[in-house]
Amino acid sequence: MEAPADDGPWLVVGLGNPGASYAGNRHNIGFMVVDLLAERTGARLRSHRSRAEIDQVRLAGRSVVLARPRTFMNVSGPPVAAVRAFYKIDLSRVIVVHDELDIPFDAIRLKRGGGDNGHNGLRSITSSLGSRDYLRVRVGIGRPPGRMDPADFVLRDFSPVERKALPLIVDNAADAVESLLQEELAAVQNRFHAG
Repeated sequence: MEAPADDGPWLVVGLGNPGASYAGNRHNIGFMVVDLLAERTGARLRSHRSRAEIDQVRLAGRSVVLARPRTFMNVSGPPVAAVRAFYKIDLSRVIVVHDELDIPFDAIRLKRGGGDNGHNGLRSITSSLGSRDYLRVRVGIGRPPGRMDPADFVLRDFSPVERKALPLIVDNAADAVESLLQEELAAVQNRFHAG
């Protein structure tokens, strides 16, 4: 599917949990990517009545609403649906950036639609939007070591070794978002899935 013509805004949502105690968690990589996109554009994310922090910017030549839900991950859907409704954004222009356990740490995968794979943030968004047919930028965090519960693993901070690689991973994920705004999904997949 081609990127739609520039006749309406896009919505780029980063998933995470609010509050300083969660800031460095693996589950918060979506927030990290949206924060970098905000930095790149000079955006100032502000509280909105949708229960998200948002700003509308120009990114890759497109009108884009950057958003970080202020709710916990498991109830990300209502704020995302509210921002989408407020700006009248077509579902084909919604991009959700999130962590993914079943992708190796430092890999990025992109797709449209699909299941939630046990990710409660995605489950909430799919339920609130009434469709799973939105774009996803899936940032790999790898599987938990040993018998650690995945729910505990995603709420732990990245390790010191991982933190060294994190800036480049977040940068690549932000580049992937910008590419999705300009190019067909298949072309972006070919480039980012090759690594």
